Amino acid sequence: MAAEDVVGRGLVEPDVWEACQRIALALFEHGQKLARERGLILVDTKYEFGLADGELYVIDEIHTPDSSRFWEAAEYEERFARGEDQRMLDKENIRKWLIEERGYMGEGPAPEIPTEVRVDLAKKYVANYERLTGKPFEPAVGDPNARLVDNLRKAGIL
Repeated sequence: MAAEDVVGRGLVEPDVWEACQRIALALFEHGQKLARERGLILVDTKYEFGLADGELYVIDEIHTPDSSRFWEAAEYEERFARGEDQRMLDKENIRKWLIEERGYMGEGPAPEIPTEVRVDLAKKYVANYERLTGKPFEPAVGDPNARLVDNLRKAGIL
């Protein structure tokens, strides 16, 4: 949908739309910088916004392999020149397993996913976390809501 249509159709007020655009572009620029520092290219992403009590919030994860595509920077030029797909951080093993191994395309009951496929996905998430943050993964125990609020406070958002 074109930007003009978002406001033109009355889906959001012009000032809110302007704020969403400004924030999204700033987040993307920052995400590209962080990705570059990790030898990656932030190719594209999605940001989800919401309003609560008149305040604009980013309401979903950002710059994760679930919401973004990251390509390996060191291989980009060579792969591009050869016309090859880019190597990326992803979590596609579940999707590939469902489609290629089970022929499941989202219709009907989902097949049970074996432990080894789920563990492989968990390992990919840990590796992606460590690559994106530059920090070792340390699983947190406790209330995820309290942890989220604490992290938002540390970031100066709350």
